[in-house]
Amino acid sequence: MKIAILGTGNVGQALATGWLRAGHTVSFGSREPSGEKAVALRAAFQEKVGLQEPVAAVAEAEVVVLAVPWNATEAVVKRVGNWAGKILIDATNPIAPGLQLALGKDSSGGEAVQAWATGARVVKAFNTTGYNNMLDPIYQGTATTMFIAGNDADAKAIVAQLAETLGFDVADVGDITKARFLEPLALLWINLAVAQGQGREIALKLVRR
Repeated sequence: MKIAILGTGNVGQALATGWLRAGHTVSFGSREPSGEKAVALRAAFQEKVGLQEPVAAVAEAEVVVLAVPWNATEAVVKRVGNWAGKILIDATNPIAPGLQLALGKDSSGGEAVQAWATGARVVKAFNTTGYNNMLDPIYQGTATTMFIAGNDADAKAIVAQLAETLGFDVADVGDITKARFLEPLALLWINLAVAQGQGREIALKLVRR
């Protein structure tokens, strides 16, 4: 599968690492694809990833991951224009200063992305845990949980497969409005890992009887 990742930070790099290992084709969308940081990124991946302007990366991809800071999200999404039915994985979190949600209760970042990304099939995923857990989601032999939400069943099935490829157990929590539940869950993980000092090596697991 051809995957474009918009954002060259830790989350994007962790997802790229796992999907390359699984045999997918990965390209990063960067505002400066020939810049110093982009060149270093390509070298870090031993030239196994592509680097293009974001619009070009999206055009060639089957699945796109949005992994940019929240304050850049709207501009990045709207720059693409018409998403033409592509699957857009929203891995962002609308975090405001003081570890508060910029959106919540009556809306969510996921819903905002769905509204901005004309024609996209948005799936909220990869926002409720740290990048280290995307590199290795297995704890004591057990797969930890990746929660997803979105309106399109086929798109969610593909995203679930991509998450399972990384080693996650997947829990579908419903339509895109359920991003209102997942974004506070991200703050819970951040609070435990950072504010409470438990460290990044913690993860969430849905237990079924």
